[in-house]
Amino acid sequence: MERIQKVHRKSDGESPGLDTGPTTSPTIPFSLELAEELLGTYGSPLYVYDSDILNQTIAHITKSFKYPETRFYFATVTNGNIALLKVFKNAHWGLHANTPGDIYLGLSAGFAPDSIIYSGTNLNREEIEQVLSWGLTTLNLDSLAQLQLLCEVCSSLKNTGGKGKNLNTFSQLNQLDIGLRLNVGGESRIGVRLQDFNTAIAIAKNVGLEISGLHFYRGTGTNATKAFTDAIDEVLVAAQNLPHWKYIDFGGGFGYPYNHQGIAFDWELFGGEISQRISNLDRTIKLIIEPGRAAIASCGTLLAKVVSVKWQDNKQILGVDSTVGNIAVPSVYGGYREIISWKNHSPKYITDICGNTTYSRDYLGKNCQLPSLEMGDIIGILDVGAYGYAMSSLFLHRPKQGEVLLENSQHRLIRNREDYSVLLTNQIW
Repeated sequence: MERIQKVHRKSDGESPGLDTGPTTSPTIPFSLELAEELLGTYGSPLYVYDSDILNQTIAHITKSFKYPETRFYFATVTNGNIALLKVFKNAHWGLHANTPGDIYLGLSAGFAPDSIIYSGTNLNREEIEQVLSWGLTTLNLDSLAQLQLLCEVCSSLKNTGGKGKNLNTFSQLNQLDIGLRLNVGGESRIGVRLQDFNTAIAIAKNVGLEISGLHFYRGTGTNATKAFTDAIDEVLVAAQNLPHWKYIDFGGGFGYPYNHQGIAFDWELFGGEISQRISNLDRTIKLIIEPGRAAIASCGTLLAKVVSVKWQDNKQILGVDSTVGNIAVPSVYGGYREIISWKNHSPKYITDICGNTTYSRDYLGKNCQLPSLEMGDIIGILDVGAYGYAMSSLFLHRPKQGEVLLENSQHRLIRNREDYSVLLTNQIW
């Protein structure tokens, strides 16, 4: 049975909201009273998501684009919790899928197949057949080889009438929007080079399909707005090499300033510039934007309890009941996170926050500035809405924590905490 509790938001710090620029200290996401209530109700450690912050971010991104044919698709790879995906659905966003698993989650959350866009790489034949059987109509492909394989599958389905597949073969396959993921600069492993466009067009034409879209991917977690605005003209010029061009997918890779003193992506600047450039084209096309971490990072906080305190001279070493396995892999998505305590007394000490394993790199934070803390105190690791739970693991056999959503002045459990039985799942002996 779903458990719902009323939220008491008596704040010990600033109220939740969008990060509007550099601050002298991190924003406290909610009160100590609420943090204690959440851990008392659902246990520690715990992922907590604030729907108010998420909806504010969604609205901010959406309003930054004035071009009327703009559509937004949340990158599910960053967070696949069904309750959070439904927030995006209610905001009239679609979903961007990197993998068949992303699609499965989106369909489970109630998204229609035509509101999910696949932009991935290296699917095998069975996976392409699965994607088509789910009814997707827009696929951005990574290579000529993937395009060729898709065409072979489509040709086979047309010849057999889709026997054994759950799709209306002719109506669906003849309405496919196929896009190419653009390789910019030639060094990325992702995408098709401009000089290969004609070959791609010919491959599709052989089975009665058309290349109608172009997908641009700048790279993971880019905060420099200029990196995107400088690419607009190049991408638009490349797209005009497609005779059946219908849409431009300006992809994902939009960053988030985990260090709140750092540079933040300027959505209004980017939205204004790309809207203007596309409005000046001699045709009407659909503009697709696929935010991931930029949309969801700020709404998530990982709560943990201090279980050990020791000192090395003036340095504080905190042991907590979580582990680096519960947050994004530092080598992939950067190791910095703002970490807060609800104690605000001085002085502050250089503090390392260590997880509950013996892994030598099990640090949730290093050289943080925190007051002296005691066993039982609560810390909050901010901005973990993206690549937090989605990249958590059973490393060193610590079961995963639960997830809770703050919504409509209430809190409710949206994913159960794992117990040790998960370690035996699918094992055979």
